[in-house]
Amino acid sequence: MEKETTSNRLRKIMSERNLRQVDILNLAVPYCEKYNVKLNKSDLSQYCSGKTEPNQDKLFILGEALNVNEAWLMGYDVPMARIAFKDIPQNFHSSFDNIEEFKAAYDKSKLRGDKLLNAIIENIEHLNNDNRKRLFEYSQNLLTNQQMEEELMPNAAHERRKPYTAEERQADEDMLD
Repeated sequence: MEKETTSNRLRKIMSERNLRQVDILNLAVPYCEKYNVKLNKSDLSQYCSGKTEPNQDKLFILGEALNVNEAWLMGYDVPMARIAFKDIPQNFHSSFDNIEEFKAAYDKSKLRGDKLLNAIIENIEHLNNDNRKRLFEYSQNLLTNQQMEEELMPNAAHERRKPYTAEERQADEDMLD
């Protein structure tokens, strides 16, 4: 659940790390160039003052530059630490460095009948190690986003009136799905 604003989180990081807005802009330069995103003084000033919120691209750049989780930067109650491949326990690395070990573990799993998962694994076999690491990082970010969505999903359909029948409940659940 969102507890703070991006403005509060930016000011918190600036205070903790003794950063000024210009310092954040300087930290962001390599990422702005790499991902072709423009972040200027006016943008950052408005984010810090709370007048506007960063869009997805600029939020990503700020997360990279400050090495924080974008969801945390948005004010959500999630860990501040950015999930990065280098932070993953060493035993996970072998899965990426040796696809055969990964496939063997997958074959033992209960999900081996899932066609979509099989197709994803087929694709993974053709990726180089750098792209496998990027895929893992991306999947971790998706999981964080999914967790936020699940926490924020309204349960309004079940609050309309009580008691309601099993058929009404099923209709509500079908609608939410």
